Amino acid sequence: MEIVAFLAENGPWSWIVAGLVLLALELIVPGGFLVWLGIAGILTGLLTLFQPLPWAVQWAVFGALSLVSILVWLRFSRRRRARDDAGLLNRRTDRFIGHEAVLETPIRDGYGRLALGDTIWRIAGPDLPAGQRIRIVGADGAVLRVEAA
Repeated sequence: MEIVAFLAENGPWSWIVAGLVLLALELIVPGGFLVWLGIAGILTGLLTLFQPLPWAVQWAVFGALSLVSILVWLRFSRRRRARDDAGLLNRRTDRFIGHEAVLETPIRDGYGRLALGDTIWRIAGPDLPAGQRIRIVGADGAVLRVEAA
């Protein structure tokens, strides 16, 4: 009963301490969700520090803040993951598909070379003169397939 009396007297501080404990646990336990529960606990403590609330309302506020913070994080992380180009990691040629460039040297007998960034790539396509604008349409291994743009 002494614990319940202590929590009743120090409600806001118990929420803040519980939030800090959850944040500390996030350092030990992997998962990434205890951060949001810890933040919700701290915010609940700060809210009850300035506006005393009954215990049932405090738990409801904690639950709502937890759900909102987790949902906001999920939406943010999914949007960030969609923009990430890690899917093209170790597939450098796929990054250039659709890219347009101008030939510095002609394509002869179906093969030539093209400088893209800091790399000179071998290209394959129809015979084209230097100065021709080309579009990269695919790749066969480390050889970029091109066509006239």
